[in-house]
Amino acid sequence: MSSAPKSNIPTPFHDHARTRRRGVYWVTPAMVLILYICVMAVFFWLQRIHDDSVMFVTIDQEMRQQRLIWVVLALSCVIVISLLMLWRYTRFRSSAEAALIAETGFRRAMENSMSTGMRVLDMEGRIAYVNPAFCRMIGWNEADLIGRSPPFPYWVPGRHEQHQHTLDVLMSGKTPSSGLEVEAQRRDGSRFTARMYVSPLLDPNGNQIGWMTSMTDITEPKRIREALTAAHERFMTVLEGLDDAISVTADTHDGLELLFANRTYRRVFGAQTGGHDELLAGRRGRFTDESVEVFAPSVQRWFEVHHRMLAWTDGRRVRMQVARDITERRVHEEASRVQQEKIQLTSRLTTMGEMASSLAHELNQPLTAIANYSMGAVALVKAGHTSPNMLLPALEKAASQAERAGKIISRIREFVKRSEPRRQRVAIGRIVDNAIGFADIDARKRRIRIDRFVPSNAPDVLADPILIEQVLLNLLKNGLEAMEKSESDELKVAVILHEQHIEVAVVDRGHGLAEPERLFEPFFSTKTQGLGMGLNICRTIIESHHGRLWADPNPAGGTIFRFTLPCAATQTQAQNDQSEELHA
Repeated sequence: MSSAPKSNIPTPFHDHARTRRRGVYWVTPAMVLILYICVMAVFFWLQRIHDDSVMFVTIDQEMRQQRLIWVVLALSCVIVISLLMLWRYTRFRSSAEAALIAETGFRRAMENSMSTGMRVLDMEGRIAYVNPAFCRMIGWNEADLIGRSPPFPYWVPGRHEQHQHTLDVLMSGKTPSSGLEVEAQRRDGSRFTARMYVSPLLDPNGNQIGWMTSMTDITEPKRIREALTAAHERFMTVLEGLDDAISVTADTHDGLELLFANRTYRRVFGAQTGGHDELLAGRRGRFTDESVEVFAPSVQRWFEVHHRMLAWTDGRRVRMQVARDITERRVHEEASRVQQEKIQLTSRLTTMGEMASSLAHELNQPLTAIANYSMGAVALVKAGHTSPNMLLPALEKAASQAERAGKIISRIREFVKRSEPRRQRVAIGRIVDNAIGFADIDARKRRIRIDRFVPSNAPDVLADPILIEQVLLNLLKNGLEAMEKSESDELKVAVILHEQHIEVAVVDRGHGLAEPERLFEPFFSTKTQGLGMGLNICRTIIESHHGRLWADPNPAGGTIFRFTLPCAATQTQAQNDQSEELHA
């Protein structure tokens, strides 16, 4: 006998159902077999009694008796086989019933545990079936819904026409595959939004007998989706409203692929990757947190560009670029730079104007000497004493004084001429000497000695010598003016060495600082004839050289003005930096 087919239903349900039916299916065949055995036993017992009671039996009667026995035995075999087949059929039926019970229990458990509401409508639109999830969803019992016709109790009051239209679409079989979004009302009056999917319900013969609908509560997912959509819209509104050009690109085998571009980028560069590539300025793969200023030739504008590497939604590494148009700022900076140069030139001219009398006196000495030596030479010639030994000393001294006057004029012209700021490698000792050379004229008039302390191993600085001379001369003039009524007659200029920069200190023994917190304010001055722009201009010049200018009280009395300048890189270091830049 073949075993019963295995069921696909999980074993706990199947074992439970088989256990309940195991002691029943064999009872009927067993009782029939027992009764048959009893009947046959009685038959053979009666036959034996009959044989013992008859004294003589003919041959014909014996043959009939044997035939009867064979017929009875044949019938017995048929009955036994029938009983065995009945037992087998009963066992198979019991197993099928157990599988059916298990499958029904499994489907019922699955139906009761699911959160999707199931509803069956017949061809007339009446509710034929609802599962527990549907009842929990709307708050109505199964007894309240089965057999109900429209309008259904979960329809929203005042919107029955809309619900009826949805039901008509459902019954017509024209519902979209993406489902329908419907609003329903629970028994307690609260409302929720659900998505309903519809499929035809068919009988075993393939004939449609109704519609199966599944409903899922999407109130919370819809709220989250709407919140995300609103947040996305706000984010996109902000991005599209920015004045910065924002673009995101990814590297592909065919070049850059533009993944996102806001309105400003599209307005300036169009919906192409050319603008993004142009603003990269060859920095691909070498991004830093610092912004760079890039000129875009295609649009003839300057941009301040920030780069970032991001992980895109698909996991790719992409480049985000934020470019801010700084063309107007560059124009203003250029205008401010030109104006600053004019102010600095005016300051130098003012300084020369204040020193005009001293310079005239300084120039008068070599000019007077030249005139005297020339007149002496003329007198010697007129007197007939024209020997070289007598004329050469006078002419050499005249030439020396003329050279001295020429150097003074050359230095004045170089100091006051207008030129572009030009940073170069320059010795700090040369700057100090030139500034002292200008200030020494005023110092001698005031009978003040200027002492310089410059280390012999002082490194060169990277600076514009004319501008730094202007700063140092201004500080020296301020120190000389402050020491006008001082008992001390010494003004010191010292150069102090540090690791990456040098410090220049101007030490005076004057009256000190009256209001040190306002010292560098524009138009603030302690002088009666001062404009209050000298120290402000000096600070601007020093800060443009990446240095710092400040003032400290002198413990011995007076003030110490200090400023710093970066040291110029050595030739070896500059070559290494250039080599690294080329390799990068």
